[in-house]
Amino acid sequence: MKIAIPVDEKTLESNVCVSFGRTPYFLIYDVETKESIFIDNSAAASTGGAGIKAAQIIVDNKADVLLTPRLGENAAEVLKPAEIKIYKTTTASAKDNIDAFIAGKLPLLDEIHAGFHGHGGN
Repeated sequence: MKIAIPVDEKTLESNVCVSFGRTPYFLIYDVETKESIFIDNSAAASTGGAGIKAAQIIVDNKADVLLTPRLGENAAEVLKPAEIKIYKTTTASAKDNIDAFIAGKLPLLDEIHAGFHGHGGN
């Protein structure tokens, strides 16, 4: 199983990035091998559609699960057909969120927001 998390830095101790579409990096963590891969988020500099592009990166890297504090509806629509489950992170580090997910302590993210769509949000 592969877990994807938006992170601020290329380390397991990094904070989870509050902005999915504009996160600098994605951590892809393989639960079986315990391997961590960090991917630059090419969507971060997009003028629009960052969430959709970022979600496609998650799909392309064959993640099974996304751990994120929030997600826009356009990004969610990209993840749904790939059957990627979305869980809500805590304010802890990426590693702590991975451990919490594996222990079954993270809730499903059921509040998908409308997205910011260039209205001053990130």
